Amino acid sequence: MPCQLCGLDHQQAHTLCHDCWNDLPWLKQHVQRQHCQILAACHYQFPIDRLIHHYKYQQQLHYQTVLSHCLLQLSLPKVDAIVAMPISKQRLIQRGYNQMQIIAKNIATQQKIALWQPIIRTAQHSQKGLSRLERLQAIHQQFKIKAEEYKRYQRVLVIDDVVTTGSSFVAMRDALQRLGCTQVEFACIAVANSKIRPT
Repeated sequence: MPCQLCGLDHQQAHTLCHDCWNDLPWLKQHVQRQHCQILAACHYQFPIDRLIHHYKYQQQLHYQTVLSHCLLQLSLPKVDAIVAMPISKQRLIQRGYNQMQIIAKNIATQQKIALWQPIIRTAQHSQKGLSRLERLQAIHQQFKIKAEEYKRYQRVLVIDDVVTTGSSFVAMRDALQRLGCTQVEFACIAVANSKIRPT
């Protein structure tokens, strides 16, 4: 089958050809956002930004394979469970799926560890016009824990597609610690400049 990006060369297991795969804007290192160390696979640049956008907003679910493989290129920490960044019920209805839940399932299967979703996200509102502190408080209020999940897993990896400020990861960390998690790690497909909002 042809490469999903250039359409020319034969695709590898990750669905891109050798050259397109190697030409992704790789980062493969930790970045710090708001005192969180986040393992990032790529910079949020072309073509990874387009792949994420088409997968997330245009229901091009075939891109889940290449995006999952991007995360699998990282030296992921040893954990008991993978947690996908939750989305609100409204976003779930709009999109029809949680894009990171699909990728988390792929990674959990490959790593032979549990997939866990102990956090519910309430309505996601625009953060425009809010101060940094107001934005952090608003995001923290969006994450609600499922009390019955208390202490089910101790070591978890939270994954998301794009990280900008890291506010969602901070809120997830705090919620998971309230559930009894003692080690909360983070990974993302791409990291954006915190001054630039992903499209």
